[in-house]
Amino acid sequence: MEACSAVQACSASLAPWRGQQVSSASKIELTTSFLSSYAPSRSHGHMAARKAASKARRVVSPCAKVREIFMPALSSTMTEGKIVAWSKSEGDQLSKGESVVVVESDKADMDVETFYDGILAVILVDEGEVAAVGSAIAVLAESEDELDAAKAAAAKLKGSSAPAAAAPAAAAPVEASAPPPPPPPPPAPAAPAPAVAAPVVSQHPAAEGGRIVATPYAKKLAKELKVNLATVRGSGPLGRIVAADVEAAAAAPAAVAAAPVAAPAAAAAAPAAAAAGPAVVPGSTVAFSGMQAAVARNMEASLAVPTFRVGYTITTDALDALYKQIKGKGVTMTALLAKAVAMALAQHPTVNASCRDGGSFVFAPSINVCVAVAMDGGLITPVLQDTDKMDIYTLSNKWRELVQKAREKRLSPAEYQTGTFTLSNLGMYGVDRFDAILPPGQGAIMAVGASRPKVVALPNGMFAVRRQMQVNVTADHRIIYGADLAAFLQTLAQIIENPKDLTF
Repeated sequence: MEACSAVQACSASLAPWRGQQVSSASKIELTTSFLSSYAPSRSHGHMAARKAASKARRVVSPCAKVREIFMPALSSTMTEGKIVAWSKSEGDQLSKGESVVVVESDKADMDVETFYDGILAVILVDEGEVAAVGSAIAVLAESEDELDAAKAAAAKLKGSSAPAAAAPAAAAPVEASAPPPPPPPPPAPAAPAPAVAAPVVSQHPAAEGGRIVATPYAKKLAKELKVNLATVRGSGPLGRIVAADVEAAAAAPAAVAAAPVAAPAAAAAAPAAAAAGPAVVPGSTVAFSGMQAAVARNMEASLAVPTFRVGYTITTDALDALYKQIKGKGVTMTALLAKAVAMALAQHPTVNASCRDGGSFVFAPSINVCVAVAMDGGLITPVLQDTDKMDIYTLSNKWRELVQKAREKRLSPAEYQTGTFTLSNLGMYGVDRFDAILPPGQGAIMAVGASRPKVVALPNGMFAVRRQMQVNVTADHRIIYGADLAAFLQTLAQIIENPKDLTF
C-alpha cells in the first residue's frame, strides 16, 4: 500500500510540470520537493493546500488540445509563487521551449518555459499576484479552434479555485468568499515625472544605486528593441522593469527625441529617489514578499532545534595585514573569513554535520560555506561550494559573482540551498557582537563582529594594543557539544592569527 501511495503521489507531483519547462537544477529541486512533500512530517495545512490544488487540476479533463500552465515548485521549500511578469499576453502564439512567465520563488526569479506549441488563451493569475504551487496560472489552447473551450475551462478553474484561495487550510470550503484583492500600490511620488516617462507609471525607480532592476525577459527584450533600461521607469513590484515597460519605451521614440533635455534630469533623479527607499504609509499593512515569507518559515522552524552559543575573541592584526597586501588583486575580506572557516571545518567535521530526522546526523560530503547577504525585503545566503578546495583568488571572484546574481535574484537553487555552514558578518556596520539564528538543515552558524583596537595583556606582562573581533557560534546541541565548538573556535583563531595558509 505504501508503494502504491508513493507512485500515486509521484504522479500527482509531476502534474504541475506537464505544461512547462525549467532548468536541470529546478528539475532536481522537483525531486527534492516531492520527497519532502511525501514525508509524514508535512503539516496538515500544507497537505490540505496540496489536495485543494489537486482538486482544482481535475476541473479540466485530460485533453491534448487544451492544457493548463501550473505554478511550478522552483525549490524544495516553495509552497507558493508570485507572478513577476508575463512574458506573453493573452492571444499570443507560443512555441515549445519559449519563456512564458517569470515567477518569484522564495529566493529567486526564474523564467518558466512551455513544453508545447499553442496559444496563450487565458491568464488566470495576474502580475503581482500569488498562487499556490500546483495551481493553474494560465490555460493554453493548441489552436484558435480550441480558444472557446480553453476560456470555458478557465472559467471553471476560476470558480473552483476561489473557495480554496480564500481558506486553503479550512476543513470545509467557504463557497461565498473570494480571494483577497492584492494590496493597493503606494501613492505616486510627489514630484511630477518628465513628459517622456508619462506612458509608464511607477512608484519605485528601477535603478537602485546604479543597478537596473528588471525581469530577465525585459532585459532580453530591451536588447532586441535597443532600449536603454536606465531611462525606463518600472511598473512592476518595487519598481521592477517588466516587458510592458520596455515595449512602451520602444513605442515612443518621438517623445524622447522631442525632449532631449528632460531625459538626463529623469536619469539623475532616479538615484535620489532610490536613496529615500520605498514609501511607508503609517498604519498600513504590507504582505510578506516571497523571500520574507521564506525567512519567517525558517525562523519558526529553528525554534524546534535545541541550540547553544559559544563566543570567542580572535586577534586580527595578521589577517588585516594580509588583506592590505592582497586586496589589490581582488580579494575580499568575506572570502578570507570563509576560507578560514572552511579550513577549520575540515579539521572538525562534526561542526559541518547536520541533524535532519532527529534520530541521526549526517556528515556533509563537502564543505559549502554560505554567507548571509542583505537584500531589499529580506536576505539570502549564497553558497561557496567546496570552499576549502578553492584558492583565495578564485573564491573572491566566485563570491562577487554570487552577490551580483543574488541582488538580481538570479541564483539557481544549487547556489543557495546546498550550504553546510553559515557565516553572518555585521562587522562592517560597527556591530561588536550578536547572535545568529540557526538555519534549517545546518548544524552551526557563526556571527562575526567588528574588529576593534583593544588594550591587551601580553604573556610577558606588558600591555599592547591589538585589533580583536568577537565571533559567536550558534549550534545544534543534538549533534554538536560544547567541547566540539570550543575546539573548532581554537582552530579558527589559530588560522586567522597565522593566516599564511589562507593564500594557498
